[in-house]
Amino acid sequence: MNQHQDFASRRAWMVENQILGRGITAAPVVTAMRRVPREKFVSPSLIDEAYDDGPLPIGFGQTISQPYIVALMVDAMDLTGGEVVLDIGTGSGYAAAVIASIAGRVFSIERVPELAESAAQTLATEGYDHVVVRCGDGTLGWPEQAPFDGICVAAGAPVVPEALKQQLRVGGHMVIPVGSAHTVQRLRRITRLSETEFRDESLGDVRFVPLLGEQGWS
Repeated sequence: MNQHQDFASRRAWMVENQILGRGITAAPVVTAMRRVPREKFVSPSLIDEAYDDGPLPIGFGQTISQPYIVALMVDAMDLTGGEVVLDIGTGSGYAAAVIASIAGRVFSIERVPELAESAAQTLATEGYDHVVVRCGDGTLGWPEQAPFDGICVAAGAPVVPEALKQQLRVGGHMVIPVGSAHTVQRLRRITRLSETEFRDESLGDVRFVPLLGEQGWS
């Protein structure tokens, strides 16, 4: 078995055990998790751990999230295809690639310049040409591209940033961890019901790096 086949086998195992095995069955999400080569988005020194059931460091104090958590967050946005999505905390670009396997366009913001540049390069190399990455303050969103059908935030906020709520399309979902900067947070799904009304649901406990920025942690 060559390395490509080996990673394909590991990816299939990951989907079967970590994704389907935990109850995520939405076809677009499962297909995306089967398609995206996670090994391309981890550090070369950790490539053999690409499909492990946990997060991995990617440098600069940041991580690539556990595969199940990525699937859970994408699943919670209820994407069916063709949507415009805002991805906050690009990191290595893995979650953006999973989202882009379903959505029509993905706008991704990363505050660490080196990670933004590296992720943009990896995404382009892997053919995700409908993902745009920029370096900036994710708590302020990307107003000129709003409104978004979905917003996915891969860092823990003290409260839900108002700027992101206002950039969510009516009927759209934002998935964001909220709580302490250094302990467990609650993963929340914010659904915009109207111009002024939002529904807030809890999806369980998670642990993310803090969301830094004007409307996040200082």
